[in-house]
Formats: sequence, C-alpha cells, structure tokens
Amino acid sequence: MLNHYPLWKNAMLLFILIVAVIYALPNLFPEDPSVQISHDSGELPISLQTQVETVLENNELTSKGIEVNDAGQMLVRFADTDAQLVAVDELKSALDSQHIVALNLAPAVPTWLRALNASPMNLGLDLRGGVHFLLQVDMNSAVVKALDRYEGEFRTTLRENKIRYVSVDNDGEIITVKFRDEENFQAGLEELKNNFRTDLDFVEANVDKGFALNVLFKDTAKLELQTFAVQQNITTLRKRVNELGVAEPVIQRQGLDRIVVQLPGVQDTAQAKNILGATATLEFRMVDEQADAYLAQQSGQIPIGDQLYFERNGNPVLLKRKPKLEGEYITDAASGIDQDSAGPAVFISLDGEGARKFRKITGENIQRLMAVVFIENKTEYYKDENEEVQSRTRKVEEVINIARIQDELSHRFQITGLDSTREARNLALLLRAGALAAPMSIIEERTVGPSLGQQNIDQGKRSVILGMILVMIFMVIYYRVFGIVANVALIVNLVLIIAILSMIPGATLTLPGIAGIVLTVGMAVDANVLIFQRIREEINNGNSPQASIHAGYAKALSTIADANVTTLIAAVVLFTFGTGPIKGFAVTLSIGIVCSMLTAIMGTRALINLIYGNKKAPVLAI
Repeated sequence: MLNHYPLWKNAMLLFILIVAVIYALPNLFPEDPSVQISHDSGELPISLQTQVETVLENNELTSKGIEVNDAGQMLVRFADTDAQLVAVDELKSALDSQHIVALNLAPAVPTWLRALNASPMNLGLDLRGGVHFLLQVDMNSAVVKALDRYEGEFRTTLRENKIRYVSVDNDGEIITVKFRDEENFQAGLEELKNNFRTDLDFVEANVDKGFALNVLFKDTAKLELQTFAVQQNITTLRKRVNELGVAEPVIQRQGLDRIVVQLPGVQDTAQAKNILGATATLEFRMVDEQADAYLAQQSGQIPIGDQLYFERNGNPVLLKRKPKLEGEYITDAASGIDQDSAGPAVFISLDGEGARKFRKITGENIQRLMAVVFIENKTEYYKDENEEVQSRTRKVEEVINIARIQDELSHRFQITGLDSTREARNLALLLRAGALAAPMSIIEERTVGPSLGQQNIDQGKRSVILGMILVMIFMVIYYRVFGIVANVALIVNLVLIIAILSMIPGATLTLPGIAGIVLTVGMAVDANVLIFQRIREEINNGNSPQASIHAGYAKALSTIADANVTTLIAAVVLFTFGTGPIKGFAVTLSIGIVCSMLTAIMGTRALINLIYGNKKAPVLAI
C-alpha cells in the first residue's frame, strides 16, 4: 500500500500556496511617512514642487521623493516620522489656505504587486495608528439656527391668523415680536403660546410706541437642543465615514460639546480631514436685482434685508438675507456632467417638504434670479510670535451659481458653476451624508502610530514569533521529521492568514486580532499532535508504516473536525454579538481555524506523501 495524492490535489495546494505568498508579500514593504498636499481646485499649481523643495531645503529636511499620485495629490515621502512631523508644520505655514496639507502613510508596495491588486492588510488604530481627530461643536450656532427657524414660523403663524405685527427679529438669544396695539399683542401672545408652549418662555417687554414680546428658550429645551445637535453631528459623521470606506472607525461623544473620531487604516487623511471637519451646505437665496451691488460694496451701505456676497470670479452680488431653502431638505446628491456646458455638476434630490417649498418658491419667482450659496468652515494655519504653528477656523460663503428661474423646480434639479469634478464629488458626498446640525472645528489632530502603535506592532510580532519558535522546537524534538513537516505547515498557515486578511476588503488587524493568531498557532499544532499520536499507536499495534499513515489521518479527522467546528461556532458568536476588539479577535480566529484545517490535514499529508509515499517499507522518523 502506497500513499499518494492525485495530481489535481497537489496542484491545488501549490496554487493556494503561490497565491498566498503573492498576496502576503506587500506586508513586507512598510509604508513611508509622508506629507500629502492637495488643492481646493483639484489641480496643483505648476510651481508647487519648487515651493515644497525650497521649504524642505530651508529647514534642512531630506525627502525620499516627491510625486503626484493618480488623484492629483502631491506626496512628499520621508524616511522617518520625525522629519514628517516637522515638514507638515512648515508646509502648512508656508502654503496658502487653498492648499490642504495633511499627514499620510504612503504605500511602498512594488508596482508589479499593485498591478495584481495586492496590498498590505489594514491595521487598526492600536497598531497602524491612522488619524485621531477631536472636534469642537459650536453649541451656540445650534441655538441661533433654531431661533432663525422659529422666527420664520412666528411670521407664518401670525400671518395665517391675520394678526398684525410690526416686526419679528432675533439677536441670537431672544426673539422680539413687536405689535402696534394691545389687541394684536394679546391675540399674538395667545396664538404663539398655543403653538410653541413646550420649548419657549414668553415675556412681555416695554417698548416705545407699541407692545413687544420677548421669546427665549427654556433652559431644559436649550440643553436638549444642544444635546441633539451633538448627537445629530455624530450620526452625520458616521455617514461621512461610511462614504470614506474606513474600517472599524471610532466616533463617540467626549464631554458636553466635543466628538472624538478615530480612523484606522485611512489612506487619504487630507480627504478625511476635509470631509469630517467640513460644515458644507447649500442655501438658495433670491438676488436683489433692483440694487447696485458694486455701489453697495464701495459705499459699505447694504440695503435693508440684503447681504453682500461674492461670486467666485470676485464680482459682488446682493442677495436677500433670508434663505428661501436650506440644505436640510436634501436627501441625495450625485456628481456628474452638465449636458449643456459639459462642466461638472451636482444633481440634487429634495424630500417631500423641500420639494413642496421649492416648487412654491420657484413658481412664484419665474424669470427672477436665484443664487446658490456654498457655505463651509475652513481651517487655516499660521505661525504665532513664538514661531509655533497655530490653527484658526474661517467661515467661507461664496456664490457658486446664479441662474434665472425658467420654470417650477421640484424634487430633483442640478447646480453648476463648480471648479472641477473633484469639487463636485466632494460636495455631493457632503450633501449626501447630511448637513451638520451645528458647525464643528478640528481642535486636535494627530496620528497614532509612531509611538504606541509601533510598540504594539513590535510586541505583537514578538509574541507570535516567540510562540511559534517554542512550538516548533517542541515539535522537532518530539516528532522528528514529522515535527519538521508540522512546522512547515505552521509557517504556511501564518502566510495564509496574512494573505486572507490582506485580500478581504475592510478587514482590519488589531491587537486582539494578533491574540487570535497566537491562539490559532497552538490550535494548528493540536491537530498535528492528534494525527501523529494516532500514527504512533497504529505502528505500535503492528501495522505497516504506510497503513499507519493512512489510518492516522483517517481516524484523527473526526476528532479534529469536532474540536475545530465547536471553536468556529464560538468565534461566530463572538463576531455576531461582540463589538470592536472582540470582533477583531473573532475574525482572525475564524480565518486561522479554516486555514489550520487546510494546512494541518491536507498540507502535512501532501508533504508526508512526498517523503514516504513512494517507499514500500519506510522507517518513520516519528
């Protein structure tokens, strides 16, 4: 009796090994600490590389190379993180606010591997690091926004009930409603109290030549409003992170008005920074066609009810202060190409309420000009008197499109006037992910990795290597040639796990995941121990070597399968009900169990067959 595998089975094992080696190889090429530079317009200035080289030379910094990637971003690679951190500060202060400078880890995988779509496995924040943001929520803006909304609702309520009023204004803390006589005052007070009693306090105020009512938020309502703003921002941030495709992000509230965002394995930190920190939204305002915008700009005298804005070409334009429609009604947005101008466009969809309002607004203003105002907060960097780089947030409002209304517009329409397709994509992403309930600014940004992350990686490597060395020494001493075969299978098992983690989109290796790999190493050896012990028993019972090998693998299979299946079930339960680190442990454990079944049973059998399978009466070194 001889032990042979059919040719197809040996070929399959060899193919699996080759694929595993290829897709595990990228992990041998560590990423380069880099500084990534992009431009608001999507196109880098021709002189940028010269500027960057000058800054590096002035600060005695040496780069490994400067390149522009497929996304139109410049990558400046460095040998270590110390040079990277110095360079990012100097470049932020040297370049203007239109340049976005961010830390990044640039892949160093050879081109031929990238052509095969082979890339390193994603590491969690505790290993690779990634990006850590601390965001500050502007709580007062949430209150002001709510007051603006109530101001409009007050006017509508009073008009619908035919109650005459002089004015409805708010100063950011209190809404003041003025009436000419006591009759309308009492009627207005009663109507507003009936409609808005729950959240607001109504206080009578004395004014000259009339009657006034001050309306302000109750303390509990104000706190609820601010809490809702933070929770709404967290929800919006989660949607935006999903758009970025980040695996296992951490987004949680810290204190009263701060949000922590951790993005492990992020490839484009500049885009992440823009998308998370942006408060981009749109407002649709009517253009004041009767007033002279240039005269208003020169004299500084803005007509009552108007606000001075600027188009992207620098031309002034007067818009009505009250927006006709805001971004909160937007349900979907997609970037594309305008068929008429062949320029970038964003196609916008509104919800039912927004469509109703927009249809009414556009229907009432046919042949009048309407402007689309793009609003966002930008972070700028500068050096203070101590030559330390500081940041500040600047609100940017610009008119990106002015068009004459030709017909009623409903739930779907498009806007143009964007500088590039990249800007159109980013704007669509922001609008699709939802507007923030209150503006936020990034008050802390750092990468975790150069210190804690690298230490965790080193300790994880040591634990895996030490565990494998001890197990391999034991197997060689106790099982001789069969022990060497088991050790080869153990190494292949580790390569398979790394390859699969590298191939699965979104899979992330964390510190608990390394613990799962260490546990898998022990379990893979357990299977071989069961097989080898069974072979020993068969030899002791007087069976031939070939029959003992065959019986050892056949009789131990059911025991190995039972043990691994029960562990696999436990891993699935952990993944289903666990969160974060527990899921990371369950994923690597599950992958390790499946790989160990392949290597410990089929892999070692193939090697044993190659060594002893063609001999009629071999002496087994076991």
